[in-house]
Amino acid sequence: MAQDTRPYRSVLYIPGSKDRALDKARNLPIDAIIFDLEDAVAIDEKENARGTLKAALDQGGYGSRVKIVRINALGTVWGADDARAVAGMDADAVLLPKVDSAADVEALAALIPGDLPIWAMMETPRGMLNAAEIAAHPRLAGFVMGTNDLAKELQSRFRADRLPMIASLSLCLLAARAEGLVIVDGVYNAFKDGEGLQAECEQGRDMGFDGKTLIHPAQVEITNTAFAPSASEIDLAKRQIEAFDEIETAGGGVAVVDGKIVENLHIVTAQQILAKAEAIAALA
Repeated sequence: MAQDTRPYRSVLYIPGSKDRALDKARNLPIDAIIFDLEDAVAIDEKENARGTLKAALDQGGYGSRVKIVRINALGTVWGADDARAVAGMDADAVLLPKVDSAADVEALAALIPGDLPIWAMMETPRGMLNAAEIAAHPRLAGFVMGTNDLAKELQSRFRADRLPMIASLSLCLLAARAEGLVIVDGVYNAFKDGEGLQAECEQGRDMGFDGKTLIHPAQVEITNTAFAPSASEIDLAKRQIEAFDEIETAGGGVAVVDGKIVENLHIVTAQQILAKAEAIAALA
């Protein structure tokens, strides 16, 4: 599957059963939406939510926002019917929760023929241990970290530095990057705590995540800013490319910017930064 180069700075969960929320999402400055048929939908609304969501997607109006539908786990009474319903929706991808192995992804692929990309919720200890084989499935396009469920399974305590999560986050990052997948970080539950969200976004960005999943529109601005290239990063990238090109044109030598040697690997990173900045600018 071709690598997805669209921005995924902000990925907001929206209940698939709530008309008002589905409508509001059309005007939010977010990169992607997870239309949720799982945790955000009450048991007695599960079946009706499929029709509600399909009608909203048929109506359109979501622009360039990537439309991802999270179904219920295939082991539930709703999962298989959710999967078949998504196959008939105007969605860009389907998100499978509680993924333990590549076999879970294959089971979903069998229910949705064609080439609709599959994303995996990474939220179980077994899923962490099998991240590499899950990422290698040919239909897989992205990982979403389910840190709340993972914390429950690990029986870990909350820490602002997320130390109990680092091994799991790193395993999934390694697997995603090895296979060229998109990977977005888990949610920050205290949606009124902008300072805490900022710190967690910076940590996630430093680690290498493409963006973060969100539970409230109030979190969008901080997240969009944190996962976008900064003005200083863009400036440095341009100067690195210019200096490297000058040395190449001159027939050799060592390119130096701000007292640091610039090698080809730095140019690859610089080009990625500029490409991301251009993709974000194109959304405006």
